[in-house]
Amino acid sequence: MIGAASSGLRADRATVRYGARVAVRSVSLEVTAGELLALAGPNGSGKSTLLRAMVGLVPLADGTISYDGRTVGTQPLRERARAIGWMPQEEEAGENVSLEQYVEYGRYAHIPPFSVAGTKDRHAVASALTAVDLSRFSDRGMRELSGGERQRARLARVLAQESPVLLLDEATSHLDMGHQLDILARVRSIARQEGRAVVLALHDINLAARFADRVAVLSRGHLVATGPPSEVLSSELFAEVWGVVAQLRRDPTSGLPYLVPELPRAARPSRRPGRSAARVHVVGGGGSASAILRRLSDDGYEVSAGVLHLFDSDTVVADELRIPTALEAPFAPLGAESRRRNGELLDTADVIVVAPFPVGPSNLANLHDLLPRVRRTPVALVAPPSGIPWDYADGAGAAAREALLLAGAESLPGAEAVEGWVRGRLAATVPVDEVPTTGADR
Repeated sequence: MIGAASSGLRADRATVRYGARVAVRSVSLEVTAGELLALAGPNGSGKSTLLRAMVGLVPLADGTISYDGRTVGTQPLRERARAIGWMPQEEEAGENVSLEQYVEYGRYAHIPPFSVAGTKDRHAVASALTAVDLSRFSDRGMRELSGGERQRARLARVLAQESPVLLLDEATSHLDMGHQLDILARVRSIARQEGRAVVLALHDINLAARFADRVAVLSRGHLVATGPPSEVLSSELFAEVWGVVAQLRRDPTSGLPYLVPELPRAARPSRRPGRSAARVHVVGGGGSASAILRRLSDDGYEVSAGVLHLFDSDTVVADELRIPTALEAPFAPLGAESRRRNGELLDTADVIVVAPFPVGPSNLANLHDLLPRVRRTPVALVAPPSGIPWDYADGAGAAAREALLLAGAESLPGAEAVEGWVRGRLAATVPVDEVPTTGADR
């Protein structure tokens, strides 16, 4: 088992300065073999700087960082690479080498100079590609991969190092929801099954709480809290570090805590006067509804949305447009309160539009909650793009959409058909003077 006998990576009063500015101030923490430690905190809190110091890329102004009792900065580069794998936050794709060759770069510390990869190296590369679900793309050029696939390729290269310590800076950036959860689950499994010590920087405190054994929270370079998620997460901490008021809840299945930020909608400006009384409720998620929300809002309809997860790109658009929205914590299953709020918005809508959102176990209830309403309120289901996976609920998403169609919902070929459908349906249910004139009629 990799690293099982090691003493782990330890920072003792580590301090990093950039000129007169202190980026990390006297941080002490340790990660041991088989453990996943999440570094959480807002932008500028010092997460990336601390990781770079841990791999010896930036010098310490004070304190020490050591692995297995040896100061990190004093180790030769090859020896350090065999001990610590480093995945930076951003990296250019470089030359269009094959994915397999790119991941093989991670074997640099194990292949003697002027030698070629051997059987053990090729096995390590194959295992790393399997771990990130990219084996089928091994012959594809790096520039031919999507942003999310390149991110997973970078992780595979680090895994191929087979180092006892892994330092991962925002390993889930550029990934969609499904791959974020998948990669974090895989990293946690690697830590436990292979005995690696993993330090993972994350912006999202709820993701950190879901997957990490311990969470270390940084704020302006200071370590303000560390420990198991159940002990660290609190409304007070979220307000202090992120400056956001939030409610602390617990997942009824896992018992893990998560925070639901409160959006101060009451303090925001009122909606523009003269808007139409015609109401359109949009069901979306994962960016699938953003264009629909913007267009319907621009056309003058009273638009609502939900249930959306906080920080989802559709949520950002809805917030920008001041659209009433039923919200839930990121990646959390839709709870009773968010479904109740969404039900209120559904029940006051004149028509309902369902964007082709990715359906998983956490948001499947968005489709189920439409079924009792489809016979009394017109519902349109925008068809998912051909060839793009969208049902991550083992077929339950497709079954729910089919049930809605059988109950009377209508299918639209794409988002471009939404405006015409909405106007046609509202013409039969809303007085003409309350239906706004769209751009196509002006």
